[in-house]
Amino acid sequence: MQIFTKIKNHPKLGLIVLAYVAFIALGMPDGLLGVAWPSIRGNFSIPLDALGSLLFAGTTGYLTSSFLSGRLISRMGVGRVLAASCALTGVVLIGYTLVPYWWMMVILGVLAGMGAGAIDAGLNTYMAAHFGEGLMQWLHASYGIGVTSGPLIMTVALNAFRSWRLGYDTVGGFQLLLAACFVLTLPLWIQSDQRADADKPKRLTDYQTSLSETLRQPRVWLSLLMFFLYTGAEVSLGTWAYTLLTESRGILPETAGLWAGSYWAMFTVGRVIAGLYAKRVGVNTLVLSSLGGALLGAVLLWWNPATVVNLAGVGLVGFSIAPIFPGLVSGTSQRVEPRFAANTIGMQMAAAGLGAASIPSLVGVLARRISLEVIPVCLAALFAALIGLYLLTRLRRPHRL
Repeated sequence: MQIFTKIKNHPKLGLIVLAYVAFIALGMPDGLLGVAWPSIRGNFSIPLDALGSLLFAGTTGYLTSSFLSGRLISRMGVGRVLAASCALTGVVLIGYTLVPYWWMMVILGVLAGMGAGAIDAGLNTYMAAHFGEGLMQWLHASYGIGVTSGPLIMTVALNAFRSWRLGYDTVGGFQLLLAACFVLTLPLWIQSDQRADADKPKRLTDYQTSLSETLRQPRVWLSLLMFFLYTGAEVSLGTWAYTLLTESRGILPETAGLWAGSYWAMFTVGRVIAGLYAKRVGVNTLVLSSLGGALLGAVLLWWNPATVVNLAGVGLVGFSIAPIFPGLVSGTSQRVEPRFAANTIGMQMAAAGLGAASIPSLVGVLARRISLEVIPVCLAALFAALIGLYLLTRLRRPHRL
């Protein structure tokens, strides 16, 4: 109980720590599946491409809960939404290890996606409402820690105990423990949502704007489009970099594997570093400079004058794009009116999930029909489009917090 006493004495710091731990937990399940899949496939006697049905189920749940998160937060409060979402995710992950049939696991995947979407959107909304750009960058860096630790947990479970179920039980138990932490600190979350006095300006979570009114705002749709394109570009390079470097550029597999694998590591490091200077330079400068660096990296990868330039291009894109997603979330209330921001953030998470699922698939289709060399061309086009869209949203700002 000592930890909760410290949180009570320093509520703001305690809530920040809990938010970071929750984002680490959010990334863990994403890291489990890739390592566990061969064992799961063998256990259920299902084909290799059956993984797609589980991914589709998770994406469906994620899109649903993140899209509706603004309304959930306005009615229940951030603390209750996070507690319920972590509890749901924990129960589902443990449920994966108990069901006897594959189709049952797929159904549970919808619920897992709903829990993840609510956690993602809820924490992004809370951080955008209460804290600055630097802490938002570190929040998303915490996801990188989680998605990196997930494979390690599953590797230990498989090698030491020869059980993929133990990996999911471990992470599921951690999610339930985290849900209990949110319940025990619920008064602090409720207090943070309340305004100290009537003269204090409203925070993003104080508004109860309807989804229909939010969707009638053109700037909201521009924001959704930016998140759709950004996550599509981010995941596309992470998915196709190794194939491009080995099958089209003739780079040795071990070299290509090192650079493709370090893409996400540089991504995480970039967010940690961005957290140190985000407040100093401002969100607009941060996002535009990052998009410019990403475009330069994609152009270098497209140019392909030498092997080292290929590798530099991949690394530059990974490092440059790191601050973009949290920067775009932090700047939501500057692109749309503050009363639309909470709903917009949730819908942006939904658009991001849709982009991450659809754009890499489209890039793969183009690569198969044309050439793998179309991959850097697509990346350059996506980053150029993002620069144009971002500048368009900055032409006339309706309001600034």
